[in-house]
Amino acid sequence: MSILLLAAIILLLAAVMTTTGRGGGNFYVLALALSGIGMHQSATTGQFILVVSSLTATLFFAKRRVTDWKLIILLGTMTILSAFMGGFFSGNFDGKVLKIVFAVFITIASFLMLKPVKERKNQNSRFCIALKSGNNTYNVNLLLTIPFVLVTGFISGMVGISGGSFLVPLMVLAIGVPMHIAVGTSTALVMFTALAGFLGHLSTGHFDVSTAIPLAISGAIGAFIGTRLTVKINPKRLKVIFATTSFLAAIIMVFKIFF
Repeated sequence: MSILLLAAIILLLAAVMTTTGRGGGNFYVLALALSGIGMHQSATTGQFILVVSSLTATLFFAKRRVTDWKLIILLGTMTILSAFMGGFFSGNFDGKVLKIVFAVFITIASFLMLKPVKERKNQNSRFCIALKSGNNTYNVNLLLTIPFVLVTGFISGMVGISGGSFLVPLMVLAIGVPMHIAVGTSTALVMFTALAGFLGHLSTGHFDVSTAIPLAISGAIGAFIGTRLTVKINPKRLKVIFATTSFLAAIIMVFKIFF
C-alpha cells in the first residue's frame, strides 16, 4: 500500500474516531497492520499518530470548553505510568498475542457503550470523591476507577491504542459525565496516554520516522475535522458511532489473526 493511500485512510479514520473521544489509535494500528507493517512498528507508529492528532483535538475542545481538567488530572496521573509500562513491555509479547488482546479489549468497549445511562444517586462512601466542573457534579468511586484506569492504561500502551476506548464508557456510565464532555476530556487523556505509550515503544526501536511523520500530519488534519463534527452531533448518536466502530475494529482484527 502506498504511503499516500495510507495517509488518506488515516485522515478519514482520525476524522471519524475523534468524534467519539477515542483518538483512533485502534484503527490506526489496524490500518497499519493490514498494510503489511509489522505489529510492533504499527503499535509504535499508531501511538505517534495519536500524540499528534489528539493534541490537535485537545486544543480545539479546550477552546470550546468541553474538557474537564479536574478529571484529566485525576485519571491522567494514573494512565501515564501504566501506559508507559505497557509500551515498554510490549516487546515481550509476539504480534499475534497483541492482536488477540486488541480484539478482546475493543469488543468489551463496544458492548459497554451500548448500555443505557441510568440516573446516578449521590454516593456517600468514603471511597467516593465529588468533583465539580461548571454546572456538573461527578461522584468518582475510587475502588472502581483506580484499578480500571491502571489496567486500561497498561493495555492501551501495550497494544498501541487509545485509552479512550474504555475511558469514555467509564466516564459516561460509571461517573455520569455528559457525552460531549466525556469526549473532550477523553481526548486530552488520550494525548497523555499516547505520549507515555509512545515513549515506551520508542525505547524498543520500533519507529520509522519516514512513515510516521506524513501519517501523523494526516491524522492531525483528520482530528481537526472530527472535533468540529463532535460539537454538532447528538450525544446518543455519538454513543452509537462509538460502539459500532469499536465492534467493527474487533471483527476485522480477529479475521486478520485467523485468516
